[in-house]
Amino acid sequence: MGKLDGKVAVVTGAAQGMGEAHARRLVAEGARVVLTDVNVERGEAIAAELGSNAVFMRHDVASLTEWTAVVGRTEEAFGSITVLVNNAGIIGPITDTVSMSEDDYLAVIAVNQNSQFYGMKAVIPSMIAAGGGSIVNISSTAGMKVAIGSPNLAYVGSKYASRGMTKFVAVEYGPKGIRVNSIHPGFIMTPMMAAATDETGGGIADVVPLRRIGDPDEVSRLVTFLASDESSYISGMEHVIDGALTAS
Repeated sequence: MGKLDGKVAVVTGAAQGMGEAHARRLVAEGARVVLTDVNVERGEAIAAELGSNAVFMRHDVASLTEWTAVVGRTEEAFGSITVLVNNAGIIGPITDTVSMSEDDYLAVIAVNQNSQFYGMKAVIPSMIAAGGGSIVNISSTAGMKVAIGSPNLAYVGSKYASRGMTKFVAVEYGPKGIRVNSIHPGFIMTPMMAAATDETGGGIADVVPLRRIGDPDEVSRLVTFLASDESSYISGMEHVIDGALTAS
């Protein structure tokens, strides 16, 4: 038996990096999963590889209308949603606040912050119908501690917003059996991190007390725990996974 047998999940940003790892892990643990992303070719290939318990949908997470479509397709394919992993995110330009354009700021907020609001808004009625569920919002260590070298104001602001929205909804919908937690990864070796830092691990790993960069599946194991009934009394909390980076 898997830890997520009987669960129905939506994972955003599932065509690469941590989102792909989350989707793979959730299916392996018995969940039926709808993977969403704007990368159709890669997303469809992953879903096909995962088999009948996985379906892919093209999805702009910054559109509430498209969120409504995702919920409808998920319920049609698998039934009421019991797990939401709000994983999709972007970094935006590495720039100072004065130099950041309004368009760049709003683009980061739309994907990192607004999408998590839309996701929770769209999915919660399905979870209530199911008798409860678990929402996992992927934030960042940038939502726990501002560090010199953080990419930009919008990125940090959106990650702090994810943390606050998580707590609010956990309190608001706890009586309906819905748990909400945020995960705050540090340096994880994903295509996004590689593109943003032009690093393969050496220089960055030197500042991490564990002296290495994390693997996406290490975060996925935490996602699985929070999605499962093993974490049945854990809600409204931040879960940092960073090799002791923020502790140092």
